[in-house]
Amino acid sequence: MNNLIRATARCLRSGAAVYLPRQTDGRVWSAASARFLCSAADIQKDLGEMVKKDKVVVFMKGTPAQPMCGFSNAVVQILRMHGVDEYAAYNVLEDQDLRQGVKDFSNWPTIPQVYFNGEFVGGCDILLQMHQNGDLVEELQKLGISSALQNAEKESK
Repeated sequence: MNNLIRATARCLRSGAAVYLPRQTDGRVWSAASARFLCSAADIQKDLGEMVKKDKVVVFMKGTPAQPMCGFSNAVVQILRMHGVDEYAAYNVLEDQDLRQGVKDFSNWPTIPQVYFNGEFVGGCDILLQMHQNGDLVEELQKLGISSALQNAEKESK
């Protein structure tokens, strides 16, 4: 029980809120459960900071140089077509807590996930739809990013 109290105290000092109700069978949670809940709260706080750090943030499987799934590759290619080369990319395959944490953070069940200025945009399907209907060019302009596709279109006229 002392380990549970210490783990909960560490978590609270870090700024996370922890509620440990009795389990349905009457047992109390273990110190490992408190550390897990604290870790989950820390991940959510970290994710909030990560998505705001850069104008464009992508949580993906693999890296932009080597995507590890077709959907992540499609997001990288769409961004590349628009000339968006500078963005934060986080490989969720390297960290299972990050992989689940970003799903919980956005309340979106799939990877990749794209954020603009800290706001969740969506996954591959939504980014592809935005690309096809022209909304992506407008959203990039709001970020101060000039789409390479729009620039090429202007030059060809």
